Amino acid sequence: MDIRERDTGRSRRSTYLQPAGRPLDRRELMARRAEQRQRVIRRRRILFGTGAPLILILLYFGISYVGYMVQPTSMTFSERSAEWFRSSVPFGNWLVDTAEHYTAGAPQKGGPGLKRLPTVGIASLHPRTKHSTYSSYTPPPIKPVFAKPLPGEGIWHRTGPLVDGGPPVLVTTYRPSTAYPSIVAYVLWIDHTRTDLAYYPGRYEPPSAVDRGPMMVPVDQRYRLLATFNSGFTHIDTNNGSAVNGHTNEPLIDGNATLVGYRNGQVNIVKWSGGPNAPANIAWARQSLTPILWNRKLNPLLNTNPNSVHWGYTLGGVTFTPRTGVGIDSHGNVMFVVVSEATVISLAQVLQHIGAVRGMEFDINPEWHTLITYSHRHGLDPKMVEPQSMQSPYRYLTPDDRDFMAVFAKKPGPVTVPFK
Repeated sequence: MDIRERDTGRSRRSTYLQPAGRPLDRRELMARRAEQRQRVIRRRRILFGTGAPLILILLYFGISYVGYMVQPTSMTFSERSAEWFRSSVPFGNWLVDTAEHYTAGAPQKGGPGLKRLPTVGIASLHPRTKHSTYSSYTPPPIKPVFAKPLPGEGIWHRTGPLVDGGPPVLVTTYRPSTAYPSIVAYVLWIDHTRTDLAYYPGRYEPPSAVDRGPMMVPVDQRYRLLATFNSGFTHIDTNNGSAVNGHTNEPLIDGNATLVGYRNGQVNIVKWSGGPNAPANIAWARQSLTPILWNRKLNPLLNTNPNSVHWGYTLGGVTFTPRTGVGIDSHGNVMFVVVSEATVISLAQVLQHIGAVRGMEFDINPEWHTLITYSHRHGLDPKMVEPQSMQSPYRYLTPDDRDFMAVFAKKPGPVTVPFK
């Protein structure tokens, strides 16, 4: 053995010296090596014990996400991803709201406001002919809130063809708040004597629909289509019921505000008290939380916690967000509103101001509000009434993930929801 080999051997043995400098004997050396092996085994077991469940969790959510995303959908990739996260991940709603809170905020108070209002409709209100079959009511202009109204503020416009000599639907805009002069309310008024209002399930909402139908406006009914607008909150968020053509989808909840279409053509907002199933005289019913307006008065609960879950999850947890609502006037006509930025209190105040006697909140947040009219001047000619960059005017002319309302020119006979 040369010097290098002796030095190497000495160095190797020196790593196993006792504190006093005595080399380890064979038994001690084997015990030390066994102890090292046990430490490695314990570390590997710890890593496996923590890593394997993490891998399984990631695998589970990965499979869930991929399975969710490959299903047919009308949403964008980001919208669909957010919906999966909200519905599939524990505390998903809270996590998304917290993340979005940093990009969401209330509108700025004061300021110069608007110079003019967005143009809606195709013509000012057309006078009714003397040969109308129905003696129906025409709403007065909405009284402006500002001392100096903008041109056309609160003035009704028709959106398409007349029905029985009069406008079946009317639209207008006005500014509902002097404190926030940039906010605009978009209002649709529906004459129940000239229209049939119908409720359609979407591809996934309500989740337990007995019959989903076409999930869009039926092609053979589009010749009489006048307007479409979004429905209420999803069932997973608010546990609201619905029914169509005698079939209950999700059970109806007593006490909830319910938009009801009767087979005789009347429409109403009621506090539901009929149990889980709709009776035979109802063509369709759609619930959405508790009423926000009743007998022309705001729900007192709005003052106690206006941003609670009872009024819907808002983008980032802020109170101001685009909101929609439905009201009934004293003549039994439906009024649908989209407010560009609103709290649930200011939404109720809008419904009260435009003449609703009862009102309920429908869907909220930037992605979901949708109010479309159809002029039939060049085909259907769909027109998005309010600014909406996240949805297409053709939204309800192709299958949609969410349920919605459709307004048709009236046909003789009992009201049903046409699926073909």
